[in-house]
Amino acid sequence: MPLPEPPQSRLPPVHLGPADAGGRRPLHALAVARTEVADALEATWARGAAATVLPEDGPATERQALLELLRPAAVVSRGPSGTLARTPLAGAVPVDGDVAVLVTTSGSTGVRKAVALSITALDASVAASLARLDARPGERWGLALPTHHVAGLSVLLRARALGRRASVAADTTAVADLEVDHVALVPTQLADLLDLGADLRRFRTILLGGARPDRELLARAAAAGARIVVSYGMTETVGGCVYDGVPLDGVEVAVTGAGRIRVRGPVLLHGYRTRGEDGRIRDVPGVDADGWFTTSDVGELHDGELTVTGRSDEVLVSGGVNVPLAAVRAAIASHPGVTQVAVTAIPDARFGEVPAAVVVAADPAVPPTLEALRTHVKDRAPAAYAPRRLVVVAALPRDGLGKVPRAALDRLLSSGGGAAGDPSR
Repeated sequence: MPLPEPPQSRLPPVHLGPADAGGRRPLHALAVARTEVADALEATWARGAAATVLPEDGPATERQALLELLRPAAVVSRGPSGTLARTPLAGAVPVDGDVAVLVTTSGSTGVRKAVALSITALDASVAASLARLDARPGERWGLALPTHHVAGLSVLLRARALGRRASVAADTTAVADLEVDHVALVPTQLADLLDLGADLRRFRTILLGGARPDRELLARAAAAGARIVVSYGMTETVGGCVYDGVPLDGVEVAVTGAGRIRVRGPVLLHGYRTRGEDGRIRDVPGVDADGWFTTSDVGELHDGELTVTGRSDEVLVSGGVNVPLAAVRAAIASHPGVTQVAVTAIPDARFGEVPAAVVVAADPAVPPTLEALRTHVKDRAPAAYAPRRLVVVAALPRDGLGKVPRAALDRLLSSGGGAAGDPSR
């Protein structure tokens, strides 16, 4: 079966300088402010180097871990004279000549990977996105997402394709003051803006991605007059590749017999940069021989429209019983004393794995108890779905895209907080 053709576009393409004689190019890590990333990208690509954007903040240990994984040839930063300066690094590992950027995933599964994206994939994603949104030259995009994530990077490229610079919001509150036509947000940002009473009708499009929004949030946004387009995708697909359930032009979506979502098309990743068990850096492919990328998401496809129902890695086996964490999350969320919840699996000597919950209480002075939540869940679902450990927090830990990282949940649940449940069923 032939691969889908990239969408036709009159948009200005990204220009990348030539690779070396061996078909490789150096990687440069951009350590600049969000407002400077667009200029740094252009300058890096013009020099024939691929780019990766480092987080603006965060501990030095995290940045060092990224540099050890990515192995760039130089770090680009703002020099004393105000110009971009490049600091060479030892031990650099070049990337394939087709690669334009390396983007690290959010680590929501606890495993950090670097995704290599080509110029072809970036151009195809931008062209298909703007075509679906009917975005016109001269229209403006608002940037409210970190540029070291693919969602923020895509906003910069869409703005560039329309001939304008993205307007940067310093924080979520500042989004309400942006004079732009389109803005990309994650569900937590949309909820915050609704809570602030922001006038969301001013935006021609709010592209909502990063995590699945719940129906209540979408209903609130609709009541406020917001024009929402729900995006589904991931770093491996240059962000959103399905808008409101319908694949973008040039993108094919399929669902396996086990419910796993597969994607094919020009927006797909070139491959991964990983570290092998021997400690050496390796670049590996990310698609199969037929060009399909199999995601960790599960869903349903009806009349060409995709519905994402959960993740394949969100099913634990507890004492021989399959426990879908999405169902556990929904059952706990229905408790009147809970406003937000995240669930994960923790090891158990008797059952192998059991569900555990981190919740935000509706009334912090009177948080729900573990036994109350267990009883609530068992009234609605099999006993194996009831959480065995509970930690109550003031706010769920979230990354720059509004996701709750698995590693953060593990830290909370292993820190001694919360209470263990009765091991009997």
